[in-house]
Amino acid sequence: MNLPGILRLIYRLPFLLLHLIISTPVTVLCQSSAGRSIHLAGRPLSEITACWWSRVNCRIFGIKRDISGEFQPGAQLLAANHISWLDIAVLHGFTAMGFVAKAEINSWPLLGILARAGGSVFHQRGCHDSASGVKTAMIERLNENRRVAIFPEGGILPGEGVKRFHARLFAAAIEALVPVQPVMLRYLRDGRRYHDITFLPGEHFVANFFRLLMQRSCVAHVEVLPLIDPAGKQRRQLAGEAEDAVRTAFESVLADE
Repeated sequence: MNLPGILRLIYRLPFLLLHLIISTPVTVLCQSSAGRSIHLAGRPLSEITACWWSRVNCRIFGIKRDISGEFQPGAQLLAANHISWLDIAVLHGFTAMGFVAKAEINSWPLLGILARAGGSVFHQRGCHDSASGVKTAMIERLNENRRVAIFPEGGILPGEGVKRFHARLFAAAIEALVPVQPVMLRYLRDGRRYHDITFLPGEHFVANFFRLLMQRSCVAHVEVLPLIDPAGKQRRQLAGEAEDAVRTAFESVLADE
């Protein structure tokens, strides 16, 4: 451990604990029907608090956020590349969305409650019945004019760059007749891609958690790409178009590279 990293851990960890213990219950309470019915500046209180919670979480971990493009209102299936478990906080800090998440998150203390309150859909990987139920839940949310976000690479995979997008969950956009919103995410430090925010070889979650809590500041850059109309397309074609858009944006040359 280096001294600057230890110092960052010393002052960030108490802020994180306060955020989880105090802010999380308040945010969860605001996800109730009452929180959804109260509007401030045209936005429901539930959305304001959920996005605020995510933004604070990013700041504690030293992540600054910037965005190119703009999320459009209405129902849509967001498809993003997946680099770090912090991707959810980064994306949710910009706009409200319900994620399709692995089933284990449902049992996590505090965060599981927040994920359920925010409309997350939990998926048991490798289970056919779970996949069918997930698609049904996604279509229900899309029909309620809500955003649903997926990481179609199937998890945080080793190696750099955008991985193959799996097609199964794109069927929800086709059946609900809503557009697919490709979203590119990459992390930058000193104007260059910062890859070590992902899991290092053999690194488990706890080690990654504390390593990122000790990291120097970085920038999470989100690029909202043109919407894709699902009309007349099969799910594999839809996944391929989203993958191509995200990969092209991710591999674009940076000014400092």
